[in-house]
Amino acid sequence: MADDNFTLTTFYTSWKAYQDHLKAALAPLTAEQLALRAAPGLRSVGENAAHIIGCRVGWYTYTLGEEASADLKAVRWDDPDGPAKSADELVRGLDLTWRLMTDCLARWSPDDMRQTFPDDWDGEQVQLSRAWIVWHVLEHDLHHGGEVSLTLGMHGIQAEFAI
Repeated sequence: MADDNFTLTTFYTSWKAYQDHLKAALAPLTAEQLALRAAPGLRSVGENAAHIIGCRVGWYTYTLGEEASADLKAVRWDDPDGPAKSADELVRGLDLTWRLMTDCLARWSPDDMRQTFPDDWDGEQVQLSRAWIVWHVLEHDLHHGGEVSLTLGMHGIQAEFAI
């Protein structure tokens, strides 16, 4: 966001508001509430939140090569066999990944956003631009945040994600 403009400012400001709503929805949840699922075989509320964090870490550190904090690297966020994360851990993970992403966005130029990175897409090697990766992480947040909201609502827990 080094060369700021109205559209990007709107997107990033709205994404931050969405992040804050997600954190507010997760913060008061008990371990039992974080374990709620929309249906058997689907991710729980807590697993969806950890998946959001894991996606951010994966794309920004592994694909884009950005350096993450020791706190962020110390946790295997999206490990299906790992221990469940508490609400405090999930909120902290969202904060740490948000800081990582905003630090990057603040220093990347338009040319940086055009740079491409190799990725394996269903067995095919593709080149993905940094801009596409940022968009993908944003839409991934919205998708799985919606699952969190839906699952909580199905179980009678109010979670306000509308901006």
